[in-house]
Amino acid sequence: MALYEHVFLARQDLSQQQVDALVEHYKGIITAAGGSVGRVENWGLKSLTYRINKNRKAYYTLMDITAPSAAVKEVERQQGLSEDILRFMTVKVEAHEEGVSAMMQKREERSERGERGGFGDRPQRSFGDRGDRGPRSFGDRDGGGDRGPRRPREGVEGGAE
Repeated sequence: MALYEHVFLARQDLSQQQVDALVEHYKGIITAAGGSVGRVENWGLKSLTYRINKNRKAYYTLMDITAPSAAVKEVERQQGLSEDILRFMTVKVEAHEEGVSAMMQKREERSERGERGGFGDRPQRSFGDRGDRGPRSFGDRDGGGDRGPRRPREGVEGGAE
């Protein structure tokens, strides 16, 4: 039997329980066809690069599959018919990865650094702290500058007539 990595994107308005139910449904299809599903990783709700069917986000899920090609084709057929699945992709691999995938490693690194990703010994700056630069010049907004006073607008109430 061949080894596959299968990723699918589910609609953003589904709940996590509904996404888990979809995974169980597709697992059932694969096992009924004589295959097996190894690791299943839920990558969570992530932003899409571009909108797909008016969705800006999607639930990403990875499945490691060991099954005949007919089982994978049936899963892909059912996902193509489902309104809950936005996109899917299956890749044939030589061997399944050991441990967590690259996407989960990114998430773990981000949680170690902190939610917003601290950058080592970069000093924290307060609002308005411009370091060695001088104050900003906003032209005539500060009332001064080289322009001189404004002339009144014509045709406007309170202006020159």
